[in-house]
Amino acid sequence: MKHTNNVLIPRIYLLPYILVTICFPFWGFGENVTNPLVHAFPRILNLSHFEGSLIQFAFYGGYFAMALPAALFIKRYSYKSGILMGLFLYAVGALLFIPASMTLMFWPFLVAYFVLTCGLSFLETSANPYVLSLGPEETATRRLNLSQSFGPMGSLIGMFTAQQVILKNLSKATAEERMQMTPDMYKALTMQDFSYIKLPYVTIAGIIVILFIIIAVTHLPNHRDRDKELDFVPTVKRLFQKNRYYEGIIAQFFYVGAQIMVWTFIIHYAVSELGFTEAEAQGYNILAMVIFVSSRFICTFFLKYISPSRLLLYLAIGATILTMGTVFLTGLPGLYALIGISACMSLMFPTIYGIALKGIGEDAKIGAAGLIMAILGGSMMPPIMGAIIDLKTVFSFSAVRFAFFIPFICFVVVAIYGYRAYKIYND
Repeated sequence: MKHTNNVLIPRIYLLPYILVTICFPFWGFGENVTNPLVHAFPRILNLSHFEGSLIQFAFYGGYFAMALPAALFIKRYSYKSGILMGLFLYAVGALLFIPASMTLMFWPFLVAYFVLTCGLSFLETSANPYVLSLGPEETATRRLNLSQSFGPMGSLIGMFTAQQVILKNLSKATAEERMQMTPDMYKALTMQDFSYIKLPYVTIAGIIVILFIIIAVTHLPNHRDRDKELDFVPTVKRLFQKNRYYEGIIAQFFYVGAQIMVWTFIIHYAVSELGFTEAEAQGYNILAMVIFVSSRFICTFFLKYISPSRLLLYLAIGATILTMGTVFLTGLPGLYALIGISACMSLMFPTIYGIALKGIGEDAKIGAAGLIMAILGGSMMPPIMGAIIDLKTVFSFSAVRFAFFIPFICFVVVAIYGYRAYKIYND
């Protein structure tokens, strides 16, 4: 079928595009209902900030572990099969919160998060390149940015759910106060808190089952799935001969690490630097996501007039400036700078994704796995930041503020990729 170069979504692919785009808010929900718990679990179970950040290690570790198997699965079967497998694993992981909440231990929750994000890895490895394929290559990055624009809506719902369903209902008892309770009182209070934590996950599992059924009975064209041969090694060799691709993986690794650190530790910043409660701090997290959503739609519009790589460069420079504001400014100005970073992050993930996969054709199925595996940055970076925060002070800085040097370095890497893509690859 012939497409004019400026067609964003050809009519024949409109229904598949809509159904797949509906999946995008679900990984935003999963991520952002989870982030505030990095601060809550240490208080409930008397953990260090480093131990609490292992939630992110398990969460984004699932992305890394399953991305390549997901790509091979899609290559062997279809994008639709990959999407359905992702929804299935997502629902299973969410339902594992039921047995996890019956314990007084941390590791069952980590297992549940890992399984859940194995599903998210399947979903993203399938949905992102599928959206890129639903129309002319000239509008592929815009098309993916449009789909990705709906992801933050799920993020906002996840944040609001975390605030209203979980954080507002959790006991305000500190870790020290809990340790002074009798075993029966401690168990009862912890089980009560866990009941609030599991509720959103069990609810989303039911919704995902419904979406699974709808997609299962709907025809999705597999117009790029003709080649079933798993020529993995030759594909990887071809991919890593393209500088824009492997540099994109590096940029994506550092971007995702920065994003997760910024959003995860907004609550830490607001609580420790300004004395807010967790629920009050989550309100600023929600504000950051509103800015993120608004900026994504605005920047998607600008892509009609500015090249993706050039816009990526500008956004990364803005993020480095605001991150320095977070480190060197105190009180509300520092918090506002931290929130403002979300405006600059809004288009980074899909833009890096689109630039890296541009022009690689059928290799996109394996290539997408490398970019999803780069989400490992969200697994590795937060524990480093959590370990710094546990130091309390570093030089003349509070440890919370000093720790934001880590995302600063990440944004510098993204800026370098944007510059190279603009100047060298002419994207």
